Amino acid sequence: MDYRLEVANIPVSDVDQAKQFYQGLGWRLDADFDLGGGTRIVQMTPPGSACSVSFGTKIPMAPELVVDDIEAARAELTNSGVEVSEPFHREGAQMRPGVDPKHQSYASYASFKDPAGNAWTLQEVTERLPGRSTSPLAVYGSEEHLAQALQRASDAYTAHEAKTGQKDANWSQWYAHFMTEDPNA
Repeated sequence: MDYRLEVANIPVSDVDQAKQFYQGLGWRLDADFDLGGGTRIVQMTPPGSACSVSFGTKIPMAPELVVDDIEAARAELTNSGVEVSEPFHREGAQMRPGVDPKHQSYASYASFKDPAGNAWTLQEVTERLPGRSTSPLAVYGSEEHLAQALQRASDAYTAHEAKTGQKDANWSQWYAHFMTEDPNA
């Protein structure tokens, strides 16, 4: 299971002032939800970042780890000896027990604490909203660094072909594996 740190919650005293400040820095506005009951959530992402920040009123301060399957993540953590909450989901400003009945992305959660008492939230995301995909620049930092990584993969693949004496029909898988293991990334 991949656990992607994608949301850091930060405290603010004035939500609109914070939103204006981060927009002035060129951060992407992902969400500004008024969920009723005095609950408001604003989420923004710095350019090229794989992690967003959320702030608002009546929101938990625990960082969020995004997972593809909330129940599988809970099982994996539980099997590792971690005490994980039962799944819960958001209905408006209220949290309800269980996985979201419609299995919508961004709607189902679970939580746990580390031995020092630091709280973490798991959030299930199975399909990204438009504009919320993670840029490769979050890993490589710039187009130039991404181009250099592609060149390293190309050079390594050329050496691989020379060693095997044949073209690899699964070259895209080979490249993907090389780039995820690239120590220079």
